[in-house]
Amino acid sequence: MGLDLEAAARVAEAAADVAAAVARPFFRERLSILRKGDASPVTAADRAAERAIRALLAERFPDHGVIGEEFGAEREASPWQWVLDPIDGTKSFITGRPSFTTLIGLLHEGVPVLGVINQPITGERWIGLAGRPTRFSAPPGFAAAVGTRQGVALAEAQLSCTTLDLFTPDSRPRWERLAARVGQVTWGGDAYAHGLLALGCLDLIAETTYKPWDWAALVPVIEGAGGVITDWSGAPLRLGADGSVLAAGSAALHAEALAVLAVA
Repeated sequence: MGLDLEAAARVAEAAADVAAAVARPFFRERLSILRKGDASPVTAADRAAERAIRALLAERFPDHGVIGEEFGAEREASPWQWVLDPIDGTKSFITGRPSFTTLIGLLHEGVPVLGVINQPITGERWIGLAGRPTRFSAPPGFAAAVGTRQGVALAEAQLSCTTLDLFTPDSRPRWERLAARVGQVTWGGDAYAHGLLALGCLDLIAETTYKPWDWAALVPVIEGAGGVITDWSGAPLRLGADGSVLAAGSAALHAEALAVLAVA
C-alpha cells in the first residue's frame, strides 16, 4: 500500500482538531445561511473548516487528492483520495444541536481505508482503519465500548434515518417496507448515527442520496466495529455508487434488511 495508515490517522486526527477549532466559535451563533445548487444549506463554518483541513493535508500529503463537499476535487489522478465533509449535519449545526460531525475519509484506489468521525462539541471521536478494530474516545460522561450489537433480529432492530425528505419516489416505499418490519425507528443524526451504531446503540441505518463525503469515513468505522455497510443492492461503497447506504450491526441483520429492501 505504501502508506503508514497509523501515521495517516494521526494526520486525520490533527485535521479533525483543526476543523473543530474553526467550527466551535460558530456553534449556536446567528449565522448567515446560504443555499447551494441543490438547496442544501451551507455556512461560513462549513467553508472555513474545509479550508483548514485542506491546508493541513496539502502540507502533509501534497501528492494526495482531495474531494470535499464545499470545494470539489483536486489531484483526482492520485491513488490516494481524502474525502471531506467539514460539517455533516449542517441543519443540526445551524439549529444548535450537537449531533453534527466532521468526516475525514481516505480512499486508496477507490477503497475506503481510513475514517474519522469527530463531534467537536461533545469531544466524541471514532477512528477506523481497514482491517483493524475501531477506536472511540470521549470525555467522561460520553465514554462507551466499541462494538455493534450482535444477534439482533430485524423485528427487534433499532432503525435510524435522517429524514424521509431525502428519499426518491422509488426508494421511499422500499424504506417504508423496512421500517414496518423493525422494532423502532428514530430520526436525525446524519453520520453521528453511524457512530452510535458502532457503539451498539443503533442496529440499522438506511439512507439514500449519500455522496462520497457522506460515506467514505463511515466504512472503516462500521466495519472495524463488527458491522456491515454497503449500498441497497449489497455492493461495496465506491466512487460512482448510487447513493444508497445500508449499515447494520451484523451480517445476518444486514442480509435480512437487504431482502426487505430488494425491488419487488
